[in-house]
Amino acid sequence: MRELQFREALREAMNEEMRRDKNVFLMGEEVAEYNGAYKVSQGMLDEFGPDRVYDTPISELGFAGLGVGAAMNGLRPIIEFMTFNFSLVAIDQIINSAAKMLAMSGGAYSVPVVFRGPTGNAGQLGATHSSNFENWFANTPGLKVIVPSNPQDAKGLLKAAIRDPDPVIFMESELMYSDKGHVPEGEYLIPIGVADVVRKGTDVTLISFGKMMKVANEAAEELAKDGIDAEVIDLRTVRPIDYATCVESLKKTNRAVVIEEANPIAALSSEIAYHLQRHAFDYLDAPVIRVNSMDIPLSYAPTYIEATIPNIKRTIEAVKKVTYK
Repeated sequence: MRELQFREALREAMNEEMRRDKNVFLMGEEVAEYNGAYKVSQGMLDEFGPDRVYDTPISELGFAGLGVGAAMNGLRPIIEFMTFNFSLVAIDQIINSAAKMLAMSGGAYSVPVVFRGPTGNAGQLGATHSSNFENWFANTPGLKVIVPSNPQDAKGLLKAAIRDPDPVIFMESELMYSDKGHVPEGEYLIPIGVADVVRKGTDVTLISFGKMMKVANEAAEELAKDGIDAEVIDLRTVRPIDYATCVESLKKTNRAVVIEEANPIAALSSEIAYHLQRHAFDYLDAPVIRVNSMDIPLSYAPTYIEATIPNIKRTIEAVKKVTYK
């Protein structure tokens, strides 16, 4: 199996879908002439031309609205935000138009649009460029929210998102665009809403998604050295969430730790913890523990970043609490 960068897997997904369906197009800031702020769309303008790869003004509200209108009229836009922090400027179009249009129109208008771009911290970019909004969008009926953790999933899930009849929020990470991973040759799609058990274990279940999967996987490796056998689940999609896979794992391990980069209040990890105790309470040998970012804006200083966001040390400490080590 060949190895691709995360950005290359995303590009390949978009290229394949644009070749397959003439109604698919890409729009966003610097996606065309500059080849994308993170070079995700490199070469796409040359292949598809300015009628299908559009550079936009710095006006997220405007081009998000154009995307919603285009989707309502039979096209399949891919709208790139340079970061989901900037999607706040466009959130009215996403939540009040894209997410609600099917219901408000009595099924007359579907909105097959993908809003994609990076989420969460990307190093020393300061508080206004470092927020996680997965839980915000996952709180909205009518949206699907995908947060892949590796190139193979990124390609398969993005292709599924582009073909989906509903609006999809597709969240990436600036810190992962250069990550490499194995990607199958040929056509494949990954179904939306199906988690992946990336590591089998018997002592504790670690649940995460996106770039926090690196923390979960590395913590599992360290825990194995101490004789703790962790099962690791990559949610991949946070609306809908594959609760069934999480519950089945908990019934086997009897303990769970949820790792999420977002702040703790009203987080996805809270909903997952609730669901586990609601549907597998009799299997729990310890309370479910969450590992989130501290409840503060993210600082610019690297030492504060390390102390604020979830890391391997905090994850191992949480596991040792639930395993009484």
